[in-house]
Amino acid sequence: MSEQQTGRLYGVGLGPGDPSLMTVRAVEVIAEADVIAYHSARHGRSIARSIAERHLRPDHIEERLVYPVTTESTDHPGGYRGAMEEFYADAAARLAAHLDAGRTVAVLAEGDPLFYGSYMHMHKRLADRYPTEVVPGVTSVSAAAARLGAPLVEGEEVLTVLPGTLPEEELTARLATADAAAVMKLGRTFPAVRRALERSGRLADARYVERATMNAERTAPLAEVDPESVPYFSMAVLPSRVDAPHGASGAGEVVVIGLGPAGPLWLTPEARGELAAADDLVGYTTYLDRVPVRPGQRRHSSDNKVEAVRAEFALDLARRGRRVAVVSSGDPGVFAMATAVLEAACEDPYREVPVRIVPGMTAAHAAAARVGAPLGHDYAVISLSDRLKPWEVIAERLRAAAAADLVLALYNPGSRSRVWQVGKARELLLEHRAPDTPVVLGRDIGGPGERVRIVRLADLDPAQVDMRTIILVGSSQTRTARRGDGTEVVWTPRRYPEA
Repeated sequence: MSEQQTGRLYGVGLGPGDPSLMTVRAVEVIAEADVIAYHSARHGRSIARSIAERHLRPDHIEERLVYPVTTESTDHPGGYRGAMEEFYADAAARLAAHLDAGRTVAVLAEGDPLFYGSYMHMHKRLADRYPTEVVPGVTSVSAAAARLGAPLVEGEEVLTVLPGTLPEEELTARLATADAAAVMKLGRTFPAVRRALERSGRLADARYVERATMNAERTAPLAEVDPESVPYFSMAVLPSRVDAPHGASGAGEVVVIGLGPAGPLWLTPEARGELAAADDLVGYTTYLDRVPVRPGQRRHSSDNKVEAVRAEFALDLARRGRRVAVVSSGDPGVFAMATAVLEAACEDPYREVPVRIVPGMTAAHAAAARVGAPLGHDYAVISLSDRLKPWEVIAERLRAAAAADLVLALYNPGSRSRVWQVGKARELLLEHRAPDTPVVLGRDIGGPGERVRIVRLADLDPAQVDMRTIILVGSSQTRTARRGDGTEVVWTPRRYPEA
């Protein structure tokens, strides 16, 4: 007698609800199956079964997998997670018994089986033991977009799919950065999702879709939806921004945005969202080139030495109702555009123009992180550029900071037209610091030309420094060490010795 063969497991995607949106393959699998399994709440009704009902036969063995809980409230000793783990283990054992008996088992799943679907819990427990096939289905996100008649994503856009159960702060940050988004699992999470959309500045764009393709389908602007009316089977959708209207809305403002020291990894979620929402982008050409091009946005680039002109230009656009993003490398408040914008904004005719500042990662912190923690104690930030202040002022501040034994972050150390300041600063600092004081030279941090070196103060060579370099000079307490992997680290202890 030959050994009995095990049965085959299928995860069957049924689509979003309309039975006519089931795939041909889904119908074939259900017709061939011996056992039809589906999840349901304790009331016994199953949406998955109702979708597939016309294809069920009287001789099908039906396995109803009833959730023990549908919210996180339970008296199970293991809590909600413990109750669900026990349920999934029991459900998998029931299906395994059929598979061991040689029966074909089709587990029905609304939408797609591996997209927030309950089937995946069976798949993870059984697919390595039995022949398995997953039949994909039309997702609820695709159905919602179809019902809205709005493109989800276009061109270079990225679609973000979020569960509404995320913490509100996390939802806010992710929605602020998203090109397009779908927020699933609303129901009791709807108030928090709505607040997150509002805080991220996306509420006006958000659409609400309930039970897409089903009889009780509903769509509406999300801002108009009564929270008490929202079921679990609904979602918030932020469609593609490509055709979103950009232009004068009568509510102009200027947002000064820090891009961080380099590429998108250094950009905050808030900054990313503000860049996407702007009608106009204004900035130094090199920095503006780091911002992705978006359809409908106007870009106004200029030279690095016309900050006051650039600020007034941005404020004038905002007076005409434009949302203007002024971009700045690093943090806009550290030797950058925030000061220029605010100086102009406090004078006529710009006093009434709203101005906001969005912070960014500044070069000193980026360079410090590359070598450890040289800024771990008190430190001073000084620009070596004498274009906007006399060198005598710079020298006086260097002496004072060095005498106070502060770690120093030196910005704008040199350029093609300024070649002597670094050498002079080294001489001044050596009056107060030991020759072997650690100095960090960080160039193009985060960029393709990144280079970080640690040298002695006495060995600081001005020829190794240019405008893209940040210099961190240690205090008397700053330490260096070589770790087991060969890397050299620098840190300044937080505890300072008592006098």
